[in-house]
Formats: sequence, structure tokens, C-alpha cells
Amino acid sequence: MKKWNSAWAGLAISYGSIVVIIVLLICSFFYIYFSRSYNEELKNKNQLILENTARTIEGTVLQRVQQMYVDLSLDKSANISMFADKASNRGGLDHVVDLQELLKAKVAGNADISQAIHLYYPKQNIMLSSLYGLRYDADQGESAAYYTDWIQEMRTSKHNSLWTPSRHIPKDIFSSIPADTSNDLFTYAHSYPFRSTGETSDVIIAIDVKESAINQIIENMMPSQYKETFVVNRAGNPVSNTNQDLLMQDGKYESSMMKALNSGHAKGSFDEEVNDVSSVVSYQTLPSTDWMIYSATPSSFYYKQATMIQQLILVICLVAIVVGLALSAVLVRANYSPIKRLVGRVKHLSGPSPKHITNEYHLIDSAFNQLNDKVSDLEETLLANSSAIRQKAILHLLHGGYTPEQWAEDLPALGISPQQYSAYCCLLLNTGGAHLGIQSDNLSTASSRLIHGLESLSLPNSHLIAEELPDKKLVVILCTNLDSEPLLDQLSHLLSSEAKQQFHREIQLSAGPWVQELTDVHESFSEAQTLMKYAYFVPELTILNDRSILQREHNLEEIPQSMLTRFRDKLHARQLEEAIKALDQFIATMRKGLYPANYCHFMLANAVFVYSDVVKNVRYKHPLQHGQPDLYQEYVSIGNILAYRNWLVESITVFISETENRNSDRAVSTIGLAKQYIKNHLSEDLSLEAVATQVFISPKYLSKLFKEEMGVTYTDYITSQRMERAKELIESNNMTVERIASSVGYGTTAYFIKRFKDMYGCTPGHYLRNISSAAMADADL
Repeated sequence: MKKWNSAWAGLAISYGSIVVIIVLLICSFFYIYFSRSYNEELKNKNQLILENTARTIEGTVLQRVQQMYVDLSLDKSANISMFADKASNRGGLDHVVDLQELLKAKVAGNADISQAIHLYYPKQNIMLSSLYGLRYDADQGESAAYYTDWIQEMRTSKHNSLWTPSRHIPKDIFSSIPADTSNDLFTYAHSYPFRSTGETSDVIIAIDVKESAINQIIENMMPSQYKETFVVNRAGNPVSNTNQDLLMQDGKYESSMMKALNSGHAKGSFDEEVNDVSSVVSYQTLPSTDWMIYSATPSSFYYKQATMIQQLILVICLVAIVVGLALSAVLVRANYSPIKRLVGRVKHLSGPSPKHITNEYHLIDSAFNQLNDKVSDLEETLLANSSAIRQKAILHLLHGGYTPEQWAEDLPALGISPQQYSAYCCLLLNTGGAHLGIQSDNLSTASSRLIHGLESLSLPNSHLIAEELPDKKLVVILCTNLDSEPLLDQLSHLLSSEAKQQFHREIQLSAGPWVQELTDVHESFSEAQTLMKYAYFVPELTILNDRSILQREHNLEEIPQSMLTRFRDKLHARQLEEAIKALDQFIATMRKGLYPANYCHFMLANAVFVYSDVVKNVRYKHPLQHGQPDLYQEYVSIGNILAYRNWLVESITVFISETENRNSDRAVSTIGLAKQYIKNHLSEDLSLEAVATQVFISPKYLSKLFKEEMGVTYTDYITSQRMERAKELIESNNMTVERIASSVGYGTTAYFIKRFKDMYGCTPGHYLRNISSAAMADADL
């Protein structure tokens, strides 16, 4: 057996105690928490579910019905008041048919919630229905009983709208045979014109709404409370036929329901005895109809779940303790094994351990003390490696944050005295990076020769410290007593000339400001680093010492997103010259603007990602790489923005050429015909079936051609073409948004505005104001 003071016993006791304490603390916390608050949380959750149910009914049924009225009243394709208008009434049967077809289309578009739409002309006593057709003397006859309720009430109403309770409507109201099936329908009636009352209206628009649409929402969102959930009006009468018998049974819900109705609040919950059963009553008002959703749930429903949760916590606690102890045993074994091996190794190397040492940790501690003595002897040897120590000292100097102890330790390695010089400046040479095209060994050799040559220079009252940084750039610290700009310019040109001689190409250089203390060199280095970030965007400059560039670091301006959007659209359209123009405009804007370097690199990477997405969409494989090119890795290896431009233009040219060549003659001809037809018929039906018919191929094959040859889906291409045409019409500033929407094939202005905002990030009105502002700014310039 293991001794109680051994490392094994200590690990076992420690792990076991930690597991038991943590599990007990956590489970106790949850047990207390759920015991006190879970019941209330469940009630609040029930109320929240009821509120969500009400919002869902409002949004997916009631408001959609009201929107159907608005759409119908604003629709200009047919004259709704044709029977009320004597002049319009002369149009004949064709106008009636057109109007009925419009009603049927509205019903078909909302078939999940609506059954029929009726237009009733009270002065003429005529009704035109999507379901029943044209009826004269509409309020006469046996079938009129199914809709005279809203007709009679609206005729005398001082209001402009009403909702009727649900009622059974046979599928065929004209049949004299009793119907086996019927529909439970609400009716929403509204006067037309909009501001007229029921008794002064020219037309009454009535929409039959399926009760099942509301019941399905309640059943889906409140399955466990569905049978105890009712929709009632302000008088407490049910407006839904579902569960009506249960609601009216013995009046057991009447007291709590009237309490909810008379509470004066739109929503809430309270405890109440319902049929001698303690229950939680929740209610929520539907604003559109002023109806109320009422739900009475037995309190035992909540307590039962809370008790189950508490029991579950206790079971989890026990399981966690067992599992934790088992894991502890595994961890003890795993952690003790290396200790055992280490102790065995120590005994093997140092001989038998003293008898008074019985704990493995004490034995290891004794061995480390012996090892420490040996390490101390080796430190003197390590100190002889002065080059590594010097590099470490220079890196500490460049990053700042010295403690007095570190400064006293690193100063001798620098080889200078702070009192010897009064001014310091840091210069940075961009010799790192794959963009130089030099192998790693040759790069290190050239850097070493340059460092040796610089430190060998004899400068009056000055000294140079040169070192290669981890990123392969070279840093040169000028120590001098003459902090003059001519001296700095002279040294900069000298460094540029020496670097060009060693690396056989132009090397960009940046210079930081003068500082008065050696310990402040990190400030000069930081500014030189910041300037070097902009070397990528000004490759024509060999020496970067313009301090005004630093102001760009805090600039919050952004490059217009529309430039990248235009670049992407031209790539999708395989328009090489236009894509190159868009890229050149994007790069020119970046170089002329005052944008931060990091932001510019982010935008350049975005352009690469846009191009990469286009390449992936068409499954393009590079002819030389035998696969999809790794565009981002190619971009990272590029040294400056001009090389970036040439690389991307060359890649795009090859890509478009290859993708165009791989298309068959028939595919090219078919795509061309389809694109031409789409361009000439943007305002018409451009469904896949309609266009496929025009080019004499199947819709499925046309969709496949667009995906493979264009890199976009057929729907996305149609949307992009319509949006491009819409932009042109907006920029001409000669048409309203409604006319533009109609011209590019959108039946509703709201949907056109939504699609335009999804595509360009702003509404058509906002876009028009932007281009107007830009035009005014250009005029001022």
C-alpha cells in the first residue's frame, strides 16, 4: 500500500476533495435557485409564450389581412368602385371579369389565411365576390344569410371597419342540400374610400379569414395549454368556434375571464380558482381586433415541472460525484506516472536516496537543487554567446518597457554609453517578405553583409547599431550628437544605396523622429514601423519620411462599398475591360485617399475574396495549377499595390479567357440569347419557364447554364440586372420610385425598395441623395 505521506496519497485526497466540494457547491446553488425562482420563471415564460403567440397572430394573420385591404385599395390595375361610378360602370363584362380575377389572385396569394374577398356596393346592393361571382340584390335570398351580418352592420356603422366572430360557412352556400363540410371563418370588413365610414362608403371590402390559421398558431406555440386557451371579445363571448363548448360549459371560466377583461391592462397574469382548481390565468390583447387571448393553466403544471427539475438536480449531483471520483482516479494515475518515472530517473542518476526522504516531491526538490548548481556553472558559457544577447537587448530597446534591472543588464551588450550621445533616430529597411524573390539563405547572407558594412562605417560624432528583426526587416539605430535633418537624409540615401547594392533591387526605407534618450528609441521605431506600413501603397517612394502620412492612422473615412459591388458585378458578367476599370478606380481611390493602411489591406483582401467567390462559383481550375488557385496566399506574397494590381488583372484575364473558352458554342449562344431577352423584357414575366421557352431549352438546363457559365443563380442574375437598370433610371432622376419599380418588373414598390436595399445597402431615395451630393461636390471642385 502507498504511504499516507506519499505523493500518490496526496494527489488522491486532493482530487477527491476538490471534486466533492465543487459538485456539492454547484448542485446546492442550483437546487436553492430552482426551488425559489423556477415556479415564477415558468409563469413568466408562459406569459411570454402567450405574448409571442399574440404577436405571431397579429403579424402572420391579422396584419396580413389588413395589408390585403390596403394593397387592393391601392391597386390601379382594376377599378374597385366601378359599380359605384356610373361612368366606369359602362365598361362592360370585361372589367367585371378583370376585377374578379384580381380578387382571386389576392386570395390565391394568401391562401393560407384567406378564403374569399367580397366587394359590396351598398347603394347599388351589388356584390362581386372572388368565390360567388357577381350578385345583384345581394342581401336577398337564402344564401345571403351567410354574409348579411357584416353587410347590415357596416351599412349603419359610424366606423370604417369591423371584425365578425367566427361562423360556419358551407362550402357551397347556394346548394339546398345540407353540407357535410363547412369552413369556420372570420370576416374583416372595411369601407372604401379609406376615410369613409360604413354608412357613407361607396364600396365595402370584406375578406373572409380562416379560423384555422389562428387556431393552428395557438396549437403550435401553446400545445400543452391549447384546450384551455380561448379567443374572446370584450363582452367575454367566444369569437372562435374551437373549444367553444368547453368555454361555455358551466361558466367555470366566466369569473376569471371577466376579471381579465375588466383589469384595464392589455396583458397580464394572476392566480385564480377555476372550477375549484388553483390555476394561473394569463391574458393578452390583440390590438388589431381588440380581442383577447385567454389561457387558464392549472398550477400543478408548474409545480410538477419544478419538482422534476429538483429531482433531476439531485440525480445529476450523485452521477457527477461518481464520475468525478472516477476521473480523479484516472488523473491521479496519469499525474503520478510521470512523477514515478522522474523519481526512478533521479535515483538512477544520483544513487540511492537518503532514508529520511519518504515523499517523492522532497526527493525531486533535492535533485533540482543539485541541478541548479550545475546550471549556474553553465551560465558563464551561455553568456559567451554575445550575438544572441545583443539581439535580445536591441529587441528590448525597440519595444520599450525597460525595468531598471533589465536596462542595467542589457546596456553593456549594446556597446555604447547613453552619456556619449545626445540624439537617436531609428531607420527601418523593408528587406523582409517573400516579395523580394530571394531565397532565405541568400537573404540572410545579404542582410549579414549589410549589417557588417553599416557598423563598420566611420561617422564623425555618430555610431550605427544595425540588427535583423524576426520579420527579416533591418533596423538601424543612429546615435549622434548632431540631430539634424540633413544628416538623416544623407544617411537614408546611403542606406538605400548600400541595400540596393546588396539585394540588387530598390529597398524602401522609413525613418522615425529624433529622440533625446536611448530608452526612448522605441518611440522612433514605432513611428518608423507605422510609416513602413504605407510603403506598400507608394512603391515609387524609396525613402518614407513624410510625417503627414501618420495622420491617416486616425482617419475614419471609408471607401464606397459600391466600388467593390461594381467590381463583383462586372466579374459576374464576364466583362473584362469593365472589371479592370472598376479595379483601377478602386485602387486609385485607395492611393489618393487618406485611408489607414490596415483598412486598405482589409479592402484589398475583400477584393480578393470577391474574386475568389466568383472563381469558386464556376468551379474554375487553373490550367497550370490543376486545381482552384489559392488566391489569398498569392495576395499575401505580393510586395506592393502596383504588383497587386498587375497580378489581379493578369489572373482575372486568364480566368475570364479560360471560362469563356470552355463553354460550348451552344451554351454561349443560349446564354447570349437569354441575356438579350432578359435585357429587353425586364418589366415583363422573367420566370425560368418563360425565358426557357424563348430560347427553346428546358428550364432546368437553363438554370444549370447560368450557374456553371455565369457563376450565379438564375434568380440572382435577374435581380442584379433589374437593380442595374433601376440604378440607371434613378441616376437619370426623371422617374418616381413607383414608376421605376414597375419598369424593372416589380409589382409592389415596397418589395422593390427592400430588394434594392439588400443589393446596395441603402434605399433608392438615399442612393439618389448620395449621387446628388457627390455631383454637387464635384461641381464645387
